[in-house]
Amino acid sequence: MSTVSPHERPLGGFELQSWVFMRFSGLCLLFLALWHFAIMHLIHPIESLNYEFVAGRYRHFGWRLYDLSMLLLALLHGLNGVRILIDDYIHSTRWYRVALWTLRGVGLFFLILGTLVILIFQPVGVAL
Repeated sequence: MSTVSPHERPLGGFELQSWVFMRFSGLCLLFLALWHFAIMHLIHPIESLNYEFVAGRYRHFGWRLYDLSMLLLALLHGLNGVRILIDDYIHSTRWYRVALWTLRGVGLFFLILGTLVILIFQPVGVAL
C-alpha cells in the first residue's frame, strides 16, 4: 500500500508514474472531451446525431483513433483513480488483493469490449 500523502508528489517508481499519468491523461482528456462536446453539441445539431452520423464518422480511421484514444485515456484514468481509492481505504491485505484483481478484471473487460466496438464497427443498412 502507498505511504504517500495525497498532497505530496511521489518520489519514484510506479507511484510516480501513476501520479504523472493522472496529470497527463487528465489534461489530454480535457481537450479531447471539449472537442467531442463541441462536435456533438455545437457544430452539429442534436437532431443529426444518430446511427448514420456515427457510421459516417467511422468511415475515417482518424475518428476511430480519436474515440479510441478518448476511451483508453478515460478508462485508464478512472481505473487508476479507483486503484488509489482502494489503496487509501482498504486496509485488509486479503480484501485489498481481491479489490485490485476485481478492478483489473473489470478494467480489462471494458478495455477489450470498447476497443473491439470501435475498431470492428461495420455500419449495417446505412447508405454512405
